[in-house]
Amino acid sequence: MAEIKYEIKEMLGVLSESTKGWTKQLNLVSWNDKEPKYDLREWDANHEKMGKGVTLSKEELVKLRDVLNSMNL
Repeated sequence: MAEIKYEIKEMLGVLSESTKGWTKQLNLVSWNDKEPKYDLREWDANHEKMGKGVTLSKEELVKLRDVLNSMNL
């Protein structure tokens, strides 16, 4: 399996923290030296290990924001 290269360009926010110290974060991440995308996933404290997540373009993030704003939470 090929190594995945990543660089967290900007930490935007922490949504939650597990009892094991992993945090669910929204970050701007460059994957394999490509254009950074918005990324939502769990990370260990040192950003060395990660869980499965989802990456979004700016346009997708704006649409997600609009969907969330339209919900009655």
